[in-house]
Amino acid sequence: MKERSMLLFNVLLLFVMLLWGVNVVAIKVLVEYLPPATMQGLRVLAAGVVLIVIIFVFKEMKQMKIPKASVRPVIYATLLGVTGHHFFLALGLAGTSAGNAALILALLPLATSVSAMLLLNDTLTRVRLTGVILGLAGVAVILFTGDEEFGGATLGDFFVFVSMIVQALSFIFIKKATNYVQPRVMTGVMFVPGSLLLLLLGFGFERNEWSAFFEAPFAIWVVFFGSAVLATAIGHQLYNAAIQNIGAGQTAVYNNFVPFFGLVSSALFLGEPIYATQLLGFLLIVPGVLLGTGYVEQLLIKKRKKAY
Repeated sequence: MKERSMLLFNVLLLFVMLLWGVNVVAIKVLVEYLPPATMQGLRVLAAGVVLIVIIFVFKEMKQMKIPKASVRPVIYATLLGVTGHHFFLALGLAGTSAGNAALILALLPLATSVSAMLLLNDTLTRVRLTGVILGLAGVAVILFTGDEEFGGATLGDFFVFVSMIVQALSFIFIKKATNYVQPRVMTGVMFVPGSLLLLLLGFGFERNEWSAFFEAPFAIWVVFFGSAVLATAIGHQLYNAAIQNIGAGQTAVYNNFVPFFGLVSSALFLGEPIYATQLLGFLLIVPGVLLGTGYVEQLLIKKRKKAY
């Protein structure tokens, strides 16, 4: 029974990676039709509403009250991980390919690990340093050679990189807050105010473009709600359930499927060519993430313990 349960959670985790890889393509499609910041605000708000419904169904409403010790981390995590991340991601995807964005976002586990080293005094070993160098080399190949379709390195690539960095920083504050708040409740609490801030940004910069929401074809709204409900709301819940059962270390391996699914889906759905520089970046980022997050070190330590 335990083996079946583990298999189920591994399959679920792979499915989430597929959702998140395809979601990059979905957001790329959405920013072609809708104003980026406003669209992200509405999309994240929809995901937040779904999460609150889930919290209500599981009778966790009492946990919506945030302890005083978690208030500041929750505010910082919301500003960085919801408002900042989704704002810069949308701006970035408006100016680069979905394939490039998926590869840059693949650095997230590594960036989170580096942030923990800098802010939480995690140990920087030689193996981890090697991973950081490989990962940065991979993203450098993508950023400095750019996308041939866009004629070289773009501001869009830079914005996606910024979106990845601010999300990595948000995870540090999320880690502090989840000592007192359940992850599902934490996500729901962050999504609603974070999305409202995105809508304020949209009102400030894009209100003259809001007519696009009334002109968008039905298929775009299918993509919109699929992205909000499946990838953002349900995806996070499945991810949290899987990580609690198979362990955080194992997710370092699965996270590498996100850029793979992102590249493949961008080619299938958008007709984007896959360039040699993207493949080279991918081949550098994957081992970089595995080494830089400490996954390989943990694996070696376990093998040594078994040997003795």
